[in-house]
Amino acid sequence: MPKLTQTKPKVLITDALSDAAVQIFRDRGIEVDFQPGLGKDKEALAAIIGQYDGLAIRSATKVTDKLLAQATRLKVIGRAGIGVDTIDVPAATARGVIVMNTPFGNSITTAEHAIALIFALARQIPAADASTQAGKWEKNRFMGVELTAKTLGVVGCGNIGAVVADRAIGLKLKVIAYDPFLTPERAFEIGVEKVELDELLARADIITLHVPLTDKTRNLLSEENLAKTKRGVRIVNCARGGLVDEIALRAALDSGHVAGAALDVFVTEPAIENPLFGHPNVICTPHLGAATSEAQENVALQIAEQMADYLLSGAITNAINFPSISAEEAPRLKPFVALCEKLGSFLGQLTEAPIKGIRITYEGTVAGMNTRALTSAAVTGALRPILQEVNMVSAPVIARDRGIVIDEIKREGGASDYESVVRITVDAEDMPRDAAGTVFNDGKPRVIEIRGINIDAPFAPLMLYVRNHDRPGFVGSFGTVLGEAGVNLATFAMGREAEGGNAIAFVAVDAEVSPEVLKAIEAIPQVKRVRPVRF
Repeated sequence: MPKLTQTKPKVLITDALSDAAVQIFRDRGIEVDFQPGLGKDKEALAAIIGQYDGLAIRSATKVTDKLLAQATRLKVIGRAGIGVDTIDVPAATARGVIVMNTPFGNSITTAEHAIALIFALARQIPAADASTQAGKWEKNRFMGVELTAKTLGVVGCGNIGAVVADRAIGLKLKVIAYDPFLTPERAFEIGVEKVELDELLARADIITLHVPLTDKTRNLLSEENLAKTKRGVRIVNCARGGLVDEIALRAALDSGHVAGAALDVFVTEPAIENPLFGHPNVICTPHLGAATSEAQENVALQIAEQMADYLLSGAITNAINFPSISAEEAPRLKPFVALCEKLGSFLGQLTEAPIKGIRITYEGTVAGMNTRALTSAAVTGALRPILQEVNMVSAPVIARDRGIVIDEIKREGGASDYESVVRITVDAEDMPRDAAGTVFNDGKPRVIEIRGINIDAPFAPLMLYVRNHDRPGFVGSFGTVLGEAGVNLATFAMGREAEGGNAIAFVAVDAEVSPEVLKAIEAIPQVKRVRPVRF
């Protein structure tokens, strides 16, 4: 973590921020150079970036590794908005530059746009407007449907989805919600009925999507899932392109199974061409979810406050690439942050049922450290397999909003054979899952226990987790399957409860393992289950 500026900090603003946001910096005693539009001139920006401690941007400015190489004083980049795809975050992290965003500033605006599209679909407003302005009077053509008493299916009931649900309940719709992280208590609190995805597909008159795009959510509304919906369903997507199989949706619209669709996001953007364009029952808008003056003002004010707090006092809010820890703590905590995030990620990747709670137990020396950052790292790891935009600062807030209970236990006494041990339990609705790890003297985190079984395994980018029976022949058969598939083993760690009992293997591989190879591994008689995991 870089040291804060002792002299008056200087911030460069290269995209359009409001005068009120600029004034926040000045009122806090920070020198501001406001040059909106400079972000589009790469050479001019690179020539002066070395003079500044902070850089405030929107989406027009591209912060590349090459630009960062010239930013010798830069300590913080603030993105007024959610997406940081225009920032080379790994390069910024390597140079000790904090990257902040404003993940919740657009929630109301995006939710309202979804509600607007629901109304537009129900009453065919765009087509009716075009027809009427063309001099036609086709009153019988545009027969709409009432929203009152209809069932709205909300897929993803986090910050934005909960606002949509609230507005829909006010409009007298029945709201059902599917969200793996939504607890029954939180569902009751916001007034929705929690259901599984298949039930939502079967019951909903209107489906609205509010989840991030991940490997698990890509083509969430696939051809197969679209077939599970009731005939006449209407679909709204203001979240991310790629959640809906656009070709399958076109076919469902052509057949009449889907009555209408409204989309603000597309697989390819800008969307110059698209399979859905031209269909009479489709409404399209050019990614306007956050496009209101209020939302743009809110995120500008938020990023100004966050950057000022960091430059003046070291407080970190909504950081993408760093936990809330001080400069003195950073070197000591860094390997334990990595351990907690990887352990949490491992358990999160194994968990498909909704999560009710996450318990982190610190034993030994680590219990005396700043465990708040470590707990944030563990929660981030557990939630990220579903919510990829979660970071170490926002993770506790997201968990709280979804009713997930976070418990932190400290035991500063001895920690078995290790100086420090971190134990994490992810309590899901189907069953709890647990693992423990430590950091060796080399600073590298390791797994030392899974499901109560002792093991000693380093983390690797690609791994296989296998549950098996402790019987002869497993290792040979397992190695043969991978060998025939051309997948090289990097490390192989095993553990068992007792001779002939339950056993586990945690294996690092050098290449992706295909679904066909996974099925071949599962077909080995000793294997109970195999799961690929990424770190």
